[in-house]
This record gives sequence, structure tokens and C-alpha cells, in this order.
Amino acid sequence: MARSIWNGTITFGLTAVPIKVHSATEDKSVHFHQVHAKDGARIKQERICSKEGKAVPYKQVAKGYESPRGKYVVLTQEEIDAAAGERSHLIELEDFVCAAEIDPVFYDRAYYLGVGKDGADAYRLLHDALRRADRVGIGRWVFHNREYLVAVRPLEQALVLQTMRFAEELVDAGDLELPAPSRAPSKREIEMAGKLVDTLHERFDPEAFEDGYRERVLALIEAKARGEEPDLPEVEDTQDNADLMAALEASLSARS
Repeated sequence: MARSIWNGTITFGLTAVPIKVHSATEDKSVHFHQVHAKDGARIKQERICSKEGKAVPYKQVAKGYESPRGKYVVLTQEEIDAAAGERSHLIELEDFVCAAEIDPVFYDRAYYLGVGKDGADAYRLLHDALRRADRVGIGRWVFHNREYLVAVRPLEQALVLQTMRFAEELVDAGDLELPAPSRAPSKREIEMAGKLVDTLHERFDPEAFEDGYRERVLALIEAKARGEEPDLPEVEDTQDNADLMAALEASLSARS
């Protein structure tokens, strides 16, 4: 496994668990660079001082927070790190909750937790205790200049740390402009929709899903690299489901 991105300690009660944090996900997105459309040359971006109008070397760039008056308060990295206090290398599990009580909308990124120095016994203790109690440990983690709410849970033989969003970061669904339905669905429509859901029921298999968009973009890049101009498919019109009953009947017929 790749080197850890953070080393520290998880505590619950008076028990300390030395851990190492490793990324559990890998970005597979197709990344593009900005180039000059005329000759394909890479576009360079410089850091320009808005006051002097000159390029600024990276070592002279600092972090600044804009005050309400439009002025910037400059902080050094040491000052920012100091704000973490004792949490800079510590994750204290404050609560233990049932996993089912956490709405998935709160979850963000996942990390594997490895065993820190002399921490094998404590690591296994926390892992087995969480699994036996069917609980998730909730704490806070300071990483990359911000504090995260985190959930620690067992996954097979390892512990996983999941960053979470604070409640204040979620947009209230009540703020959405949702059109009021012209009528409530009929009993027959609900029954047919339920049947359609039942016919589509499968045990979740993550290996069954692949990033088709990424593969098509890579194929397009390879084709253009060979000097080919691939035919682009026309965008299909969105299906009109004004007649819900007809759409449900057609969907069920297609599955039979």
C-alpha cells in the first residue's frame, strides 16, 4: 500500500489506538489541460500580484483571508497549523451510534486506517468492539487546514474512516423550488411502480458498474490521436412521461 497521508492516534475513553491514514479511493477521472486551440501548445498560468502587476515566485505566496473591509489578513502555515491544537494528531471518538442512524447524505470520502507503531492490539480491540456492538465511532479530524466530522467503522479486517459533512453544510431540501404535483398518484400507479421496483431488485454488486462515460472519452481521445474524426451521436430527446400509467405498463412489459 502507498505511504500514509496522515499519522496519529484514535482515542476512545482512555484507550489509544495509533493509526495511519491511507486513501481508500483513486481518482479515475479524465483530466484535461488548457491548450491553445490554434497550435495545441500548453497554456501557462502565472501568479500575478494585482498591485505590482508582476509575477510572484511560489515561495513568496502566502495565505490571506479577506476581511469585510476588503483587506487581507495574512497567516503563516505555522499559525494555521497551531489552530488545530491537540487535534493535530488526535481523533477522539466522542460518540458511538448505529450506522443506520446516519443518512448517507452526510458521508463524503473514505480512508483506510492502518496500524500505527505498537498499535496492533488496540487496533484489533477497537475493530472487534465496533463490529460486535454494530456501532460507528463519531469524532473530529483536522486535516489539510480544516476540521472534518468523521465516522470510524469496521470493514472486513480493517477500520475505515469516513469524512462527513456537518449539518450546517447541507442545504435544506425545503429551500428547493419543487413544483407541486397536479394530483396525487393513484393506487394503481403506486402498485405498478412497486412491481417495477421489485422486478429491478438485485443484490448490490459494485463490480457490475463501470464508468462508461470515462471509457467513451478515452476512446474519443485515442481516435483523434490517430487522426480520425469520430461521428458524434445525436442527443436524444428526453422521454415525455406525461402518461405515467402508459410508461409503467411499457416498463413492466419490457422486463417480462
